Amino acid sequence: MTDAATPQIAYETRPLELADGTTRTVLELGDPDGTPLLLIHGMSGTHRHWGAAFLGGLLAAGRRIVCVNHIGVAGSTRATGQFTIVDLAEAQVQALDVLGIDDPVDVFGISMGGMTAQELVLRHPERVRSLVLGCTTAGNTMATWTDPDDMGRLVEAMQSGDAARALRASWEINVSAAFAADAAAYDEFLAAAKAERVSLRVITEQMQAIIGQNTVDRLAQISVPTTVAHGTEDRLLPYPNGLAIHGAIPGSTLETFEGAGHLFFWEDPARAVKVALETSARVR
Repeated sequence: MTDAATPQIAYETRPLELADGTTRTVLELGDPDGTPLLLIHGMSGTHRHWGAAFLGGLLAAGRRIVCVNHIGVAGSTRATGQFTIVDLAEAQVQALDVLGIDDPVDVFGISMGGMTAQELVLRHPERVRSLVLGCTTAGNTMATWTDPDDMGRLVEAMQSGDAARALRASWEINVSAAFAADAAAYDEFLAAAKAERVSLRVITEQMQAIIGQNTVDRLAQISVPTTVAHGTEDRLLPYPNGLAIHGAIPGSTLETFEGAGHLFFWEDPARAVKVALETSARVR
């Protein structure tokens, strides 16, 4: 929620040239000598979509925040062909290399970013210190996808040519019905979307990457401290996805956000910050 107490965040990014010759933009906040928390956002999102309250809470706790924008997003290089979730994960690793971050990092990934985080920890376990998987899925046989009627209404709004209608539809499917009525929160969401527009082409490419994702048979390999966080009113990736991932990762903790939608960290940012800090504190 945005109000007088909400911190002001300097959303200034800089470009990073990766080893593959492409560019990603990165947001860096907090103590540059602190232990990094890598935030990986989801489909159609940018570094601005974490919300000021959540970012401000992490900064108040002394965390160093690193957020690398995905391909085609917020000034990052556009894709020349269809990419995969694995490609997104490898770009995150390359960005950490360029930033000189060699030690393991805490990772907080949501939605498509949670899928990216799964591939990151599975392919590069030495790079991950702890893991929060928020409002995400393992895909394939473990996935519970968006209700077809909900998805149909969202796609229709996005293809309508009416930007205001598309943004409102995106907001309403991302949060609970109660939170959707919060005008100040919607204003912040709207400002984030307008500041860094993500094209329909990129969103379509992201959707194709999501459909092809599958970590079902590999989740048991995750051994770092892991928390699965999910809202019970999530309409994009419904709550059973969180239950399934929690059940498949040995020793993981489940944090249920009762009554919250997909963007649980907008609806209850203080608790989301607590989840991040407590997961990190479980590292031995």
